[in-house]
This record gives sequence, structure tokens and C-alpha cells, in this order.
Amino acid sequence: MPRISIKLAAAVLAAGMAVAACGTVKMGAAAILGSQRVSSTTLSAEVANLSAGYQADKRQIQLQYPVSQMPQEVLGWIVRFSVRDRLAARERITVTPTEVQQALAAITAQIRQSGQAATLSEVAVANGLPPDMITDLGRYQAIETKLVDRLDGGRLPSSASAQQALETKFDMSACKAAKSLDIQINPQFGTLDYRDFSIALASSMLSKPQAASTPTPAASRPASAPPC
Repeated sequence: MPRISIKLAAAVLAAGMAVAACGTVKMGAAAILGSQRVSSTTLSAEVANLSAGYQADKRQIQLQYPVSQMPQEVLGWIVRFSVRDRLAARERITVTPTEVQQALAAITAQIRQSGQAATLSEVAVANGLPPDMITDLGRYQAIETKLVDRLDGGRLPSSASAQQALETKFDMSACKAAKSLDIQINPQFGTLDYRDFSIALASSMLSKPQAASTPTPAASRPASAPPC
């Protein structure tokens, strides 16, 4: 069972902040992640896959985001997987297909323990992950499990403070991996929040500007640059 479990809940989009400049994104690209170019065509295909998964089990799935934001949800997962792969490369971590399947089995067990009757595919769709990318989710979790094992020597700390310190170490490693990718997001899709690698919609941030007397709390604003 992964000891720092993956958070499948969709991040709440921040509001009240103009889109930050993200550099020049090549024509036709939804994002540039290091040497990886995520084309708008690729993103559209994955959004279609997510939409099909939702339509297939519409009565069983309660989306954690508006249907209109499927492109942002999918792009966020693509970014997360790319950052996790870079983290694995930097830390010299490799995972086998068996470990990927074990990670997926552990996530499914967590779903069952939470009392949900939904399948892993249904939970994935509910949280913006296309069904055909579930194997990537297993790799994502398997990499995390291996790095956490290395950081804590194979023994999860018992105190809350030590567990927090462990998560901080992991988050710092992930942040440095993301920073090394020099991530660029096409402003057409929004802006990247480095806290959870979600994509915040430009329209959400610009449609309801706050009055000068009530500034947006810093915690609610997207972190548009790596905090490391």
C-alpha cells in the first residue's frame, strides 16, 4: 500500500489573478515539457477519451469539475506524469510493469477502503484522468513509493512532524524536477499552478476581479513559478 497516497481529488481553481506570461509556446502545442511537445491534437484526443469514459458511465460518475474544464484536467495529468518521470530520471528510479500493476492494485484497495463501490476507471474519470492513462497513474504512484522508501529508509515515521518532514522532502524533489523541465503552458488553456500541477483557467481568474479592499489570500493564488 503506498504510504503517501495519491490525491485523486481535483484541485479547486484559483481566482482573482491575471494569467502570468509563460514564454513562447510553439504553434499548435498545448504545452512544452522539457523536450516533450504536447500537441493540441494529442490533448484533444485524450479529452475525447475522457469524455467517452464519462458518457459510458454517466449515471455512476459524479465529476469533480465542470465538463467544460476537461482540457485543463487532462493537461494537468499530462504535466504531473511528465514531472514524475523527470523525478524518476533525476533520482535514478526505475519501475517494472509488475510494480505498476501493484501500485494500481493498491489504489483500488484504497478506493474500497473508503467505502466506494466505483471502479478505478470511474474514479479516474471523475477526477479528470482519461481511462487510457490509468497505467501512467500506476507508474506515477510506483515512482513515488520507491522514492519515499528511499527517503525514510523503508520505515514510515510515526510522528506527524516527521511525516510532514518526509512529505516536504518529497515535494522539494518533485519541485526541482518540475523546474528542470522549464514547463510552458499555452495561455489558451490557462496557467500552471506549481503547488499541485493543475491548470487554472484564465477565464476563471479574470471573470470576477476582486475589489482592492479585499485582496485575494496568497494561499488561493496559483503558484505560477516553482517554489524551489
